[in-house]
Amino acid sequence: MKKILLVGITVMIGATCYSQKDSAVTKKDRKKDILLQTNYGDMVLRLSDSTPLHRDNFLKLVKAGFYDSLLFHRVIQNFMIQGGDPNSRLAGTGEPLGNGGPGYRVPAEFRTTLFHKKGAIAAARDNNPEKASSSCQFYIVKGRVFTDVGLDSVETFRLNGRKIPSEQREVYKTIGGSPHLDQSYTVFGEVVKGLDVVDKIAGVQTSQGQDRDRPLEDVRIIKAKLIKRKK
Repeated sequence: MKKILLVGITVMIGATCYSQKDSAVTKKDRKKDILLQTNYGDMVLRLSDSTPLHRDNFLKLVKAGFYDSLLFHRVIQNFMIQGGDPNSRLAGTGEPLGNGGPGYRVPAEFRTTLFHKKGAIAAARDNNPEKASSSCQFYIVKGRVFTDVGLDSVETFRLNGRKIPSEQREVYKTIGGSPHLDQSYTVFGEVVKGLDVVDKIAGVQTSQGQDRDRPLEDVRIIKAKLIKRKK
């Protein structure tokens, strides 16, 4: 089994032993983007310096090879694509997924400037009262385009009256997204290249059985690695 040491926790995912030094995050790492290679195409992710805990945790996992060969195990058209469950690496057909992880959480880092526009990267979580994030599971927003009436409804019934800033409303009316999740799940980055890949994955056929929303044909992260950031 592969051991990965993260935040003082050992994660078993294969046959090679990684040390904390192998996955330590450096200043140079924080200036790099992440290439996410999938069997549906490549995406380039850029993490936000406004969410340093999530940024460094994700970078550490990428450097350790944690995401290599994992599935996008939960896909909902016009909503999001979710991956990062280590149990998905060798999961059999029809096996329910979504509960795996290293065993720690990342404290919430809600930022008013980071919102659930199409292409946003955010951390999945369970129903813990602090709204702390899963240490490894993440999702990329597909969402849909909204009208002003639709956004007014979201503000009233999903955001408990909190107003969506005007510039963010314009993004939701043009590019689209999932505004009802704002300030409830931590957004910590975005897709800067490969939104068409998000569209392709979001459109795959999914199960209606006990493994609900899992793609019928595996959507796999072949490799995640740090790359030089292009201006």
